[in-house]
This record gives sequence, structure tokens and C-alpha cells, in this order.
Amino acid sequence: MKTFKALSALLNYPSAELQEAVGDIRRVLTEERQVPTDTLAPLLSRLREIDLFELQADYVDLFDRTPRLSLYLFEHIHGDSRERGRAMVDLHRLYRRHGLELDTRELPDYLPLFLEFLSTLPGDEAQTLLAETVHILTALETRLTERGSEYAAVLTALVKLADTQPDPRAVAGLRNLPDAAPETLDQEWEEAPVSFGPGCEPGKHMERPLAAKRK
Repeated sequence: MKTFKALSALLNYPSAELQEAVGDIRRVLTEERQVPTDTLAPLLSRLREIDLFELQADYVDLFDRTPRLSLYLFEHIHGDSRERGRAMVDLHRLYRRHGLELDTRELPDYLPLFLEFLSTLPGDEAQTLLAETVHILTALETRLTERGSEYAAVLTALVKLADTQPDPRAVAGLRNLPDAAPETLDQEWEEAPVSFGPGCEPGKHMERPLAAKRK
């Protein structure tokens, strides 16, 4: 489903290519009618109209310097524990079982990357996997809404696509991540270039500079 890829692009680090692709993203969302495009309109307009450097700076402050809003799914469950490492290995194996090799320095649990993966799967299988993350998505939706961020609409759309009621206990059980940025950056998945497969446009998450990541 192309909608997953479109939403992945919207959550990626802003780039000139992403700005140019806003029209294509809007068209995909309108044609597939899987999520309400009117709620995403403010974000689409912002990505197209705001200066790129301002978009990038805002993105870094929002997602990279605010652990509570991290787009790394397992960080909300495991933090930096060994369990997170094992979960990422399992996720990487899942990608490979479906014939996909990562060509990015992002960690496997990076939400835009996960959504690109879902876009390659049959609808039922993609929905089932997305539903497994609905408690994290719901928490992120709430936190972004509290900040008045246009990105909240993307999480709202993902919760809708998950088509599963989040367990309040699971949401409440997520790690209480701080607002202050961590001092170190995960390194273990950043050594070898890997390929996510053909046609990664329009998100181009693999071009995201390391300087923009969590510090």
C-alpha cells in the first residue's frame, strides 16, 4: 500500500526532494483514501512552504532532541538495554526474510523505515504488524498533539490504519523517557551500508545526515 510509503516520507528528515514530492504524496493519499487527507493538509502545506533549514531545525528539535518523541520504536519499550538490541536483530531478520536488505545507516526500528517495509507487504500482513506497535503510536500521537505539532496527524493516520484499540496498560507501561537529549548516539548499526531495496523515493531517509541525529 503506497499510503504507508507516503506516511513514511512525511516522517522523514526534511529534504529538498521531500519538498518537491509533496504533491505526489498528497495525490497518493487522495487516491488510496486510506487516511483522511484533510487532517494531513497542514503538515503538507508546511513542508512545501517553509524554508528547508527551518524545517530541518524544527525536526531535529522535535524528534532527535526529545527522547519522548523518538521515532525509534524499541527505545520506548527497551531503552538502551540488551533487549532492544535483540529486538532490532529480530526485526532486521524479518526484513531479510521478505527479501529486503537495508541500505541505510538508520536503525531497524526507525519508524519511517518500518513503514517503508510495510508498504511492500500485502495489506492484511502490514496491518497486523502495524497493530503490534499501536501503543507506541498512540503515545506519540498524544505527545505530539500536546505540543501542537502538525506531525501528530501522521500518527493519527497510523493509529487509524492499525485498526486496533491500544491497551491502556501497554501505553502506560512505556518507558518514561526524558525531554533532555541523550549524550550518546547508538553506533552498532551504523558501520556497514545496506540496501532497503529499489524505489525508496520520496522519503530518502538514507540521505539523512548524521549531524541531524540524536546527540
